[in-house]
Amino acid sequence: MAQTLIEKIATAYATGLQPAEQVHARDYVSIRPKHVMTHDNTSAVMAKFKSIGATRIADPKQPVFAIDHDIQNRTPDNLAKYAKIEAFAKEHGIRFFPPGTGIGHQIMVEEGFVTPGSLVVASDSHSNLYGALAALGTPVVRTDAASIWATGETWWEVPDIVRVNLAGRLRPGVVGKDVIIALCGVYNQDEVLNCCVEFAGDHLADLTMDQRLAIANMTTEWGALAGVFPFDEVLRDWLRERADFFARRSDGPPPYTRQTVDQWYAERLAADPDAYYAKELELDLSQVTPHVSGPNDVKTMVSLPEIEKRKVKVNKAYLLSCVNARFEDLAEAARILKGRRVADHVKLYVAAASAAIERRSKEAGDWQILLDAGAKTLPPSCGPCIGLGEGTLEAGEVGISATNRNFKGRMGSRDAQVYLASPAVVAASAVAGYIAAPQAVAAGRMAPAIRINKRTAGPPAQVEILPGFPRSFTGRLLFLPQDNLNTDGIYGKEYTYREDLSREEMGKVAMLNYDPKFQSIAREGDMIVGGRNFGTGSSREQAATALAARGIRLVIVASASQTYKRNAFNNGFIVLECPELVDDLAASLKSQVAAGELTIHTPADATVDFASGVIQYAGTKYDFAPLGRVPQSLVSAGGSEALIKQRLGEAR
Repeated sequence: MAQTLIEKIATAYATGLQPAEQVHARDYVSIRPKHVMTHDNTSAVMAKFKSIGATRIADPKQPVFAIDHDIQNRTPDNLAKYAKIEAFAKEHGIRFFPPGTGIGHQIMVEEGFVTPGSLVVASDSHSNLYGALAALGTPVVRTDAASIWATGETWWEVPDIVRVNLAGRLRPGVVGKDVIIALCGVYNQDEVLNCCVEFAGDHLADLTMDQRLAIANMTTEWGALAGVFPFDEVLRDWLRERADFFARRSDGPPPYTRQTVDQWYAERLAADPDAYYAKELELDLSQVTPHVSGPNDVKTMVSLPEIEKRKVKVNKAYLLSCVNARFEDLAEAARILKGRRVADHVKLYVAAASAAIERRSKEAGDWQILLDAGAKTLPPSCGPCIGLGEGTLEAGEVGISATNRNFKGRMGSRDAQVYLASPAVVAASAVAGYIAAPQAVAAGRMAPAIRINKRTAGPPAQVEILPGFPRSFTGRLLFLPQDNLNTDGIYGKEYTYREDLSREEMGKVAMLNYDPKFQSIAREGDMIVGGRNFGTGSSREQAATALAARGIRLVIVASASQTYKRNAFNNGFIVLECPELVDDLAASLKSQVAAGELTIHTPADATVDFASGVIQYAGTKYDFAPLGRVPQSLVSAGGSEALIKQRLGEAR
């Protein structure tokens, strides 16, 4: 059966497959990633590692530690945390990159940990960046990272895959950041939410590696779990240059050589011509012009001519982060700032993505131009992008930033406003004192073009049911008629950081922020039916465990946040996706929905048959993606930590 590039990479890194077995979208698989990167959160993963009873790293070459988030924090507590991480790395023989080396994602590509066709994960959402190197980069949560340390493996549900065709050629002065801002703005109705993206197009060779890194990085903000470019000559030549750099170093064997690169290229993975994609989107690059995103919303796009007319005053400007602080970005800003000064009321903050990029920028003379223009430099790290250290926004201030997120409060005060833009726009705005274009911008005609492909139905599934996993559930359905029901609604923030609540007490406060009547309606053994993007929001695990504590057997949704689903199965709680059932319930219960009821118990019971992958309700059968060995093992064991402990015990 034909496969996409992402499916081929997932197959290559899956464990426990039968001979010739392939991995496809919606499959649950065990994976052994090439590497797992953690940063300042390594200390939290260390605690998870200890809590599951692990004492040794399964493969010391697999983890990479890169300290990058809060490195301006020189308090004794933070320095002690960093020292413990470094000591742990030394004890277990793990590669450790100290504060000041650079942002972890940049280190992963610079130092050769990410290679074409590889699967590399990180306990950070911007691991999508690795897709620029034709690798499958996707985020994992801290429990997963600890599992990889202990066993070398974790699990993954392969998402639906979307093909994004970048047609045409970029206009002069338009860069990768403009492309991803356009994609977020044109396709702003969750078209790629919880999917993986594969980029294609006849003129991808026009996109430099720095531009691809920016685009792949911000597929995170677009809503995707990965954004992967093909392995072409541009990437091959970039890898050859990196190989030459490694050959000149004398600090150990190089991660790869020119010969290795050429072999990779000759044997490169590519999507099959007839591979199935859930959706196909198109963006005409020739129509892309510089825009800004915001304020405080990545998917709100405003043209530069329009916002220039408003004379939006800027207080702070930022040229930093893992999306736009590479050599080309700094060079473009220097070109605009050469011989000019930042406006008196503006502070411009600059931090390279890595110390190596900073050195190269200095050698080229660009760094000095930025200093001469009045820029304030910061160490190569995340810093203000994540609201840490010097340069954060105060209440009432406006920032123009080349970072990747402008969520309210992320870069400082919740009463500040943040716009995202390319490095060129950031530099021009810093000089003008208001959001401005570096040169005259002609308007393009960007419009969505989307095709949704129907999935071909296969033969009825017959799934082997593992010992300890139920063959079926029968019970009442509770219909919650709301899309984007977030984790705050499921389990309120006032309880999230309370560690004094018992499991029973957690169950009693579940769903109160969504519907105060939920607790009086729900009964032990009920099954929840929710809408689209269920469990969006934070990564709090209690949004899953509290429902289980309340006696809810499982959740059936039109679609779920991947983070929510991951937390659910990691805690032994089942989440199924069945949009047809959700749509039929919405239609049959429309009078109660119109009356404002938030929790509606259905008039008939439903049966969920896990062996056949079918839900039966009111005389109708609804298919869902069957749960194979991986999710069944998690549920039967009572969650990932219990499963890891079990496997560690078997290995001893």
